[in-house]
Amino acid sequence: MERYKVIVAESTKTMLGAHIRFLAQVSPPAARKTKTSLLAAIRSLANMPERCPFFDDEYMPRNKYRKMFVENYYLILYQIRDNNVFVDYILDCRQDYSWLVD
Repeated sequence: MERYKVIVAESTKTMLGAHIRFLAQVSPPAARKTKTSLLAAIRSLANMPERCPFFDDEYMPRNKYRKMFVENYYLILYQIRDNNVFVDYILDCRQDYSWLVD
């Protein structure tokens, strides 16, 4: 089975930290669980990243980003280039992310 190298952008790491810090203010156990789930999902992209569908939005380039939902609330957007998976965004679907398509 082909393995991909997963590369997480610094800005994505910052997004992850912000989501976890916010959640930890409400529930530290939930924050730990969410962090574990998100990191496991990201690591899983090393195998078969094509399994997730494309993120289709009229304002986004077609077939550029793939989307993976984690724990019902979080959306990971990534792109595959050669044998690399670039994780570019971790979004909380409960928040407005229209800035992404502006």
